[in-house]
Amino acid sequence: MITNNTEITKIKGISDKRAAMYNKLGISTAEDLISFYPRDYIDYTEPKKIAEIENEEICVFKGEVTKKLKPYFGKVTVYHIAVSDGTDEMLITFFNNQFAYNKIVEGHSYLFYGKVTCTFAKKEALSPVFILADTESKIVPKYSLTKGLTNNIIISNMVNALEKAEFDDLLPEYIREKEELLPLKESVYNIHFPESAEMLEKSKKRLAFEELLVLQLGLSLLGKQKRRETGIPMKKVDIKDFFSSLPFQPTNAQKKAIKECISDMLKPLPMNRLLQGDVGSGKTLVAAAVMYFTVKNGFQATLMAPTEILAKQHKDTLCGFLEPLGITVELLTGSLTAKEKKLVKDKIKSGEAQIVVGTHALIQKNVEFNNLGLSVTDEQHRFGVAQRSKLQEKGENPHSLVMSATPIPRTLALMIYADLDISILNEMPKGRLPIKTYGVDSSFHQRLYRFIIKYVNEGYQAYIVCPHIEEGVGDKAAAVQYFEELKNGYLSGISLGLLHGKMKQAEKDEVMNEFKLNHISVLIATTVIEVGIDVPNAVVMIIENAEQFGLSQLHQLRGRVGRGSTQSHCILVTDSKGEYTKARIDTMTVTSDGFEIANKDLELRGPGDFFGYAQHGLPPLKIADMTKDIETVYLAQKYSKEILEEDENLSAEKNKGLCRLVENLFNGGEKFGIN
Repeated sequence: MITNNTEITKIKGISDKRAAMYNKLGISTAEDLISFYPRDYIDYTEPKKIAEIENEEICVFKGEVTKKLKPYFGKVTVYHIAVSDGTDEMLITFFNNQFAYNKIVEGHSYLFYGKVTCTFAKKEALSPVFILADTESKIVPKYSLTKGLTNNIIISNMVNALEKAEFDDLLPEYIREKEELLPLKESVYNIHFPESAEMLEKSKKRLAFEELLVLQLGLSLLGKQKRRETGIPMKKVDIKDFFSSLPFQPTNAQKKAIKECISDMLKPLPMNRLLQGDVGSGKTLVAAAVMYFTVKNGFQATLMAPTEILAKQHKDTLCGFLEPLGITVELLTGSLTAKEKKLVKDKIKSGEAQIVVGTHALIQKNVEFNNLGLSVTDEQHRFGVAQRSKLQEKGENPHSLVMSATPIPRTLALMIYADLDISILNEMPKGRLPIKTYGVDSSFHQRLYRFIIKYVNEGYQAYIVCPHIEEGVGDKAAAVQYFEELKNGYLSGISLGLLHGKMKQAEKDEVMNEFKLNHISVLIATTVIEVGIDVPNAVVMIIENAEQFGLSQLHQLRGRVGRGSTQSHCILVTDSKGEYTKARIDTMTVTSDGFEIANKDLELRGPGDFFGYAQHGLPPLKIADMTKDIETVYLAQKYSKEILEEDENLSAEKNKGLCRLVENLFNGGEKFGIN
């Protein structure tokens, strides 16, 4: 028998050399191999008649071998086999594959899967995969491969591993019975070698449900561990004067989010809320209203941003909202002089500074708040959990609001932020025009430069975004060289600026300030502008090598334009012809809805890669699909809530298996119930 930690070299058919190949796929133990689920399947159950197959069609067809032709020996050895199904004939061709040729026997019937080319003279399938027509299991797994490992090798090794494995089903029986879920052993066998399409679906449902339930339970438990009663009692106060002081009417979504936050802050447990809103949806206004409510209650509030540029922008915005109401707003960043820092810290400690905006400087040990009641974190994905916790420790378990301009699909958000309530800003302020987005190749460059010059001559500004700072990564655009080329070339008569991550903070701030003041007409930059200063006068953005960026990042970058009332444009430049790139560019050109883009990004890249969520501590999902298993996601959430309401620590006898699964997943222990 094998256990979770059995090295794969102990499995029949896996030598040290083959084990090294498996290691490239992240497989080193029996558990790793058994949970290496197929990426797809070939379903041989419904073969197409040869007569009905069209040119270039990829399909399954059945054929009896009528003749094996003599091989043609040249630089490449070609093997031809003639098959027929009674409706038409097909020529099967293999190149340098004597093994396949020898395996096929005249007079026997096979099921083939591959691409068929049809001409007037013949139909031909090149190097199809095949099984005997009377094979019992007609749904064959397809695994992710690496050099030296074929699909058939993995299938053979998987059969040997499953034969020796014993499974300890840790999902409680009361849940399995109620939801009519398959036992673990049966599910794992059928996920690899399905008896039927129905058994495959049942297996997926069982394994996806367990994966999502354990993940939901673990994240909920982690969240509950952090929450205890707040030492910041809030009471109802009137903030009508805040709304009456605004020069515009907030959106209904903003009003709803403010109401939700204030309602949370009146409860004994501290608010722990995520404010999700697209670029330009008005999250800072919501933060300002909640901060005003906090100050009116006699407490301080703080906002932490990931960059000095963004911190200064927030400070200016909050001053505009709150200083007319008599609220003191201070800024604390690393670039302040020692004297300036001491002055601000003294004001924070005394309580004179009612609202403090800053960067990581806020979480230094020598920063003491008088009575911190609310911490707001902007672009929270850029801060680690420990950094956010340090900000919370500056008060007596203060209320917490985290803001994100990166829309996350609701199903994923509910998982990642299991301990947070969610408010969504899904309306844009009046007067904002959708950004027109286009996808072009590099042959359009001269036209694009003329397009920029046209807008610059009208008094507007533009961004050009490059994926790299300097040359050295293939032929990808590099900001430094691009800047020099344009300065001495097509844009020689225009004021250009350069901004990238290797510049000192003071240099970055100076460039961004010059751009904001319109002393720089065109800013050539890397993704350092992804979270940047608000420049309503910038109406054109060109993104070079757009295939190098994720959808969510492209959407974030695009959000740097379209901040004013003038029609803005975003041009995505790529010479990549791949289907993956095309799907992403098409998505960007047809929608400006951040949540729709986020769903597409999740669908294309998967939850493990979506916006780098490894930094959230989200374990990778091996079987569940957040975009397709939405019903299972909600079912897992329902059970998680019910289970924890009845048994908050999973200490009941009936939930001990779940407790073990949660510990295994979050503590890096054994993840699979294999004895």
